[in-house]
Amino acid sequence: MGSAGDVALARSLGWIERLWSSIADRGRAYADVPAASIAPLERACGLAEALLSGRGEASGAALARELLSVVRALPAGERLEFCRRVAVGYMPDEGALRVAAEAWLAEPTAARATALAEAAEPRRQELLRRINQGQGGTAALVGLRKEILGALRGMPELAPLDDDLRHLFASWFNRGFLELRRIDWNTPAAVLEKLIEYEAVHEIDGWADLRRRLGPDRRCFAFFHPALPGEPLIFVEVALVVGLASAVQPLLAPDTDEAGQRARAAAADTAIFYSISNCQDGLRGISFGNFLIKQVVEELKAELPQIGRFATLSPVPGFRRWLARRVEAGEEAMVVPEGPEAVGDAAVLLRVCARYLTTVEPGRGPADPVARFHLGNGARLERINLGGNTAARGWQESFGIMVNYLYDPDTIEANHEGFVRGGAVARSAEVDAILAPAARRRRS
Repeated sequence: MGSAGDVALARSLGWIERLWSSIADRGRAYADVPAASIAPLERACGLAEALLSGRGEASGAALARELLSVVRALPAGERLEFCRRVAVGYMPDEGALRVAAEAWLAEPTAARATALAEAAEPRRQELLRRINQGQGGTAALVGLRKEILGALRGMPELAPLDDDLRHLFASWFNRGFLELRRIDWNTPAAVLEKLIEYEAVHEIDGWADLRRRLGPDRRCFAFFHPALPGEPLIFVEVALVVGLASAVQPLLAPDTDEAGQRARAAAADTAIFYSISNCQDGLRGISFGNFLIKQVVEELKAELPQIGRFATLSPVPGFRRWLARRVEAGEEAMVVPEGPEAVGDAAVLLRVCARYLTTVEPGRGPADPVARFHLGNGARLERINLGGNTAARGWQESFGIMVNYLYDPDTIEANHEGFVRGGAVARSAEVDAILAPAARRRRS
């Protein structure tokens, strides 16, 4: 994991790209490329049809490259119109689908089920696969889906194309294709810049802040994919500490004493996952985080055998909105605090938060998305920390509350199974004690 590996990967990818570009160059003579004088949107549609109807590999590479070039150059509105035409115009062949469905109903064999599945696949998916043959095709499709997701509310007819892209990305970005890399201060600057850009939980305030987060008592790991060289898909930041960290500001505080950082790393007994950031909006709905955390736990166990505890320090992003709605509806008899000085009875706020995190909605889990993620991965709700995040965002989201989810390698799978099968929320005795007064009132 280091710059040598990054250089080797870049060289390998560069060679593949040059080879594919050479094939596309030779194939252009055999490709049915629409004239450059045609309006760009119509030309893009013509290229799509030619790409889908073609058979040659070299000509297909040339058409895919040309189509990607034209689509990239379209104004945003015309690019979405191209997507709309693909979404509504490349449906399954209705006649073939009907024949396959009737054949399966008449004789539901495995062979006829396969034929039905093939007939039901929309032509869009094959078009997307062929577009992916062009140089930078995967990155272009990920970027295109980002635009589609931003436009879906106003253009619901794009939904089928979004479904196709998500379906294909689930295969193309399968865990087997992902590479885990440790990010440190020797990682190429282009990748380090992306950490600053993509950090979504605790903003990185420039290079000095980033250097602190990559210090000797910190770790950062990211998943990469061969088709997106130099682009992290998701990354996690880890602090090596003594005990269970209950507040994030000490973890983010400036510290240039690297000798002290090394000493703290040597004394640490706990790894705190304090930030997990998804980097590619176009891959929304493709889960990487569960694989990332479990693999990082194994990496840390191998590197630092003295680390015996692995936990998060996580935000509770939906709590304030949830509580405000319940108070407004008369379902909670308390005043929503307007500032830290107005918290009042902290025990009441903690108890309500514990209830928010442990109440399971049928078929969905807890209302909080971060809780659903970690509990679904097999973590245990370990501790709820008032004053965990004193920054403005922390107050706005959850009155400053942060949560520790514990990843115990011995119980992860049992916790996961209990959650996904019956909605059981694994929680510590400390959380049970917070909930106990409410439970006693219900019994009485």
